[in-house]
Amino acid sequence: TCPQCHRSASLDQRGLRGFQRNRLLEAIVQRYQQGRAAAAAAAKCQLCDRSPPEPAAVQCEQCEVLYCASCQLRCHPARGPFAKHRLVPPPAHPGAPGGGGDGGGKGAGGGRKLPTCAEHDLENYSMYCVSCRSPVCYQCLEEGKHSKHDVKALGAMWKQHKAQLSQALNGVSDKAKEAKEFLVQLKNLLQQIQENGLDYEACLVAQCDALVDALTRQKAKLLTKVTKEREHKLKVVWDQINHCTLKLRQSTGLMEYCLEVIKENDPSGFLQISDALIKRVQVSQEQWVKGALEPKVSAEFDLTLDSEPLLQSIHQLDFIQMKCRVPVSVPPVPLLQLEKCCTRNNSVTLAWRMPPLSHNPVEGYILELDDGDGGQFREVYVGKETLCTIDGLHFNSTYNARVKAFNSSGVGPYSKTVILQTSDVAWFTFDPSSAHRDIVLSNDNQTATCNSYDDRVVLGTAAFSKGVHYWELHVDRYDNHPDPAFGIARINVVKDMMLGKDDKAWAMYVDNNRSWFMHCNSHTNRTEGGVSKGATVGVLLDLNKHNLTFYINGQQQGPPAFENIEGVFMPALSLNRNVQVTLHTGLEVP
Repeated sequence: TCPQCHRSASLDQRGLRGFQRNRLLEAIVQRYQQGRAAAAAAAKCQLCDRSPPEPAAVQCEQCEVLYCASCQLRCHPARGPFAKHRLVPPPAHPGAPGGGGDGGGKGAGGGRKLPTCAEHDLENYSMYCVSCRSPVCYQCLEEGKHSKHDVKALGAMWKQHKAQLSQALNGVSDKAKEAKEFLVQLKNLLQQIQENGLDYEACLVAQCDALVDALTRQKAKLLTKVTKEREHKLKVVWDQINHCTLKLRQSTGLMEYCLEVIKENDPSGFLQISDALIKRVQVSQEQWVKGALEPKVSAEFDLTLDSEPLLQSIHQLDFIQMKCRVPVSVPPVPLLQLEKCCTRNNSVTLAWRMPPLSHNPVEGYILELDDGDGGQFREVYVGKETLCTIDGLHFNSTYNARVKAFNSSGVGPYSKTVILQTSDVAWFTFDPSSAHRDIVLSNDNQTATCNSYDDRVVLGTAAFSKGVHYWELHVDRYDNHPDPAFGIARINVVKDMMLGKDDKAWAMYVDNNRSWFMHCNSHTNRTEGGVSKGATVGVLLDLNKHNLTFYINGQQQGPPAFENIEGVFMPALSLNRNVQVTLHTGLEVP
């Protein structure tokens, strides 16, 4: 099993030598070794009496002097005033790879031998197979297993994946910068907690010493409470520092490795690991969850001592909270940022902010949306964020949205209502996350085929419960008279058999001469007219009339196939390896 992509592979007669070599990692290691060798050759001891001087073994950061091993023991012993000096390896030579000079590694055309195909030793890689996610040569396309796969130019895919990796890396870089600033904030918080804790202890001792002897035992208890509170705060902050430092170290290491990968000019080697590397960067970015860069405790000690009670109340003496001293009003009206509010397909995005010079604290916001048909408002988000996207709405619907803020004193007034219109027609693709594992998707998930001779199901990314929707599927390949099925299904449809055989799908399956409707494995409405290569199958889902209609090459296949269908449905398709279809969406109803 591959440790990167976690796929299992069978070995041929060549054994492990049959696997592709990670040329990109080899090139990075080679550049590193060359840089170490050049640095070792260039750095010389600055105190040697020999001619020529011995190679430098260490450099003192404080003295800024290079020493060989013998001169370091003689002139810079690790005792006395030198005991606290830090010795580090000698710096890299400016001309070495990675050393900042012009003598770095060669480019793709600078003398390096171009990689050749593992299957055809005399052919260089020239294309990239999207289906197999690997570089291939011209001969592989002519006579190999990639002849019928979706392929693209090697250089174009190289640039595309480099751009994706760079874009994902920018997000991690921003989070790393925020983490460094957060660490500084946490360290300042430690100092404030220490100082505030000492101040509270001093105040407490002064108050307790002024009381009668009976107060002594109670004073010890109160000091213990302050100490525990301080230790708790310090422990929480140190835990945050350690956790954030670990995340920052992991992200920094990944960034350095990615930057070395981006320097590589071998397209095939880069594309060999780019998918896995992009996923690692995206996972690293997702680890910085919202709220991770906020202190969990405050530097303030919300404790005060009331020394007014009489002597008989001493044993009841305890801290009182300071938070309730100042009355707090409810938050003001939030301001919707209309320039940032938008719609896309069947989702809406809203943004808002608090008005300037607002001094009342805000603990969170409540976003409300109606049903898209003028009905009652309902809560769709409660939290601290000021930007929210709501998915899964109805197409061709008008929604009203409003927001209000709240704090410990209550809920503030609503904002003005904003009106948002979702898309008139549905744009969607096949869904790779829910498709059967034998389904093969390409062309940005708009083209589907299968690796199995058995029928397998794939669903669309859109879900419909209201309105009229129409989409088409173009038959790109049709061999050996299979029976593909087109229709709709619920999310929990069985995906390892023909669409329509269970009670979760409504479909029309068709061969080269005729078609049938099928639901719950019941075959009805046999109609003349089949499909072949180049044919177009249309699906019309009318949830206003609750029926489903099919078309082949623009001709309606009998009356509406199914009636009285209600609920939430997704576009669906079942096919085997003898069929390939391409999905077309965003179409007007015929």
